Amino acid sequence: MTRVSVAILFSTAIAAPLIVGGAPVEAQRVKSVAVHDVPAPQGGRIVICHGYGCFHRTPIQLSPADLRRLRAILRRGSSGPKAERQAISAAIQWFERRVGRALGTSADQLGSPPSGAGDPTQLDCIDHSLNTMHLLNVAAENGWLSHHVVDRPRTRGFLIDGRYPHSSAVIRATAGGGRWAVDPWASAHGQPPKIMPLEVWLRAG
Repeated sequence: MTRVSVAILFSTAIAAPLIVGGAPVEAQRVKSVAVHDVPAPQGGRIVICHGYGCFHRTPIQLSPADLRRLRAILRRGSSGPKAERQAISAAIQWFERRVGRALGTSADQLGSPPSGAGDPTQLDCIDHSLNTMHLLNVAAENGWLSHHVVDRPRTRGFLIDGRYPHSSAVIRATAGGGRWAVDPWASAHGQPPKIMPLEVWLRAG
């Protein structure tokens, strides 16, 4: 995570516990994106954050064919939680490539170098976490997630602990309630996101 995004991330870390609590998925969706005043997904219309800290906000419309593709990918995970997390990974990879073709974010550089601030082709962890949450909310609203629900994003690192703040989308297992970080930021564009137990993710970095 770069110094450019520290102030934005720190404000998110402070605000995050107030976002959702134990609210239903619909409330999670609306209140979570409200932190950055980003409109919640409407059907197949998703506002994409890019440029670091959601500096640029560009709506894209997923076509009926896109939604069928997303559904088909997620159906691969119907057999159980592990399979669904693998399907979520595949869906995020597909979505990143789909958005990359439309907005030029396929040029996103790994690690969010400071020179990318304001560049519409670049994304930091705030952009990644919100875009991932948007996609997962579309899936949840359509009933395409069988073993997880969308939880609020989390942030780790507060400078005083020697770590730069870093944010990730989070899912929660419907059986057992285990939470998993879903973090594409640490992977190259269109590659598998890091999906790991939230407690492991929180200790990393």
